[in-house]
Amino acid sequence: MNAHGMVHKYGDNVDTDVIIPARYLNTASHSELAAHCMEDIDKDFVKNVKQGDIIVANKNFGRGSSREHAPIAIKASGIACVIASTFARIFYRNSINIGLAILECDEAAKDIRNGDEVKVDFDTGVIENVTTGKTYQAEPFPPFIQNIISKGGLLNTIGK
Repeated sequence: MNAHGMVHKYGDNVDTDVIIPARYLNTASHSELAAHCMEDIDKDFVKNVKQGDIIVANKNFGRGSSREHAPIAIKASGIACVIASTFARIFYRNSINIGLAILECDEAAKDIRNGDEVKVDFDTGVIENVTTGKTYQAEPFPPFIQNIISKGGLLNTIGK
C-alpha cells in the first residue's frame, strides 16, 4: 500500500473543530463533510486538494472532540494519508477505524513543506520527499492494521 501526492501543511494542535466545523455535523453525507473540510483553517483547501494528496502537520493533530466526522471528512476530500509529529489518541484510533492512513514521524512533519511532492510506503514506513530527495522513517503499522486501512475501515473487515 502506497501514497503519492502533494502536501497540504498545517501546524500544531489542529483540532477537530477546524477539520470539520460543528455547524456541518448535521449530515452523514461524506461528500458534504468533504466539501467543508479544513475551511476554518484553510479556506482554499477544498479548491486545491486532489485525490491522493497528503496532509502533513506538527504535534497533536486531531485534538478536541471524539467525532469520527473529522477523519471521514479528510478521507472523503481525497487525502490519502496524514503525517504528523503526533496525533490526538482518539483521532488516531478513529482514523484507523474508518480506513484513513496516518503516520507519526516528527522529522518528516518538521521538514516537509506545503506544496512538496511526497511518496509514502506503508509497508516499510518510508516517507520520501520527492521535492527535496530526503527520506524519513516512520514506524509502519502491523499487518492487521494495514489490512483495516487497505479495506477502507474496520467495518469492511468483519467476516472477511
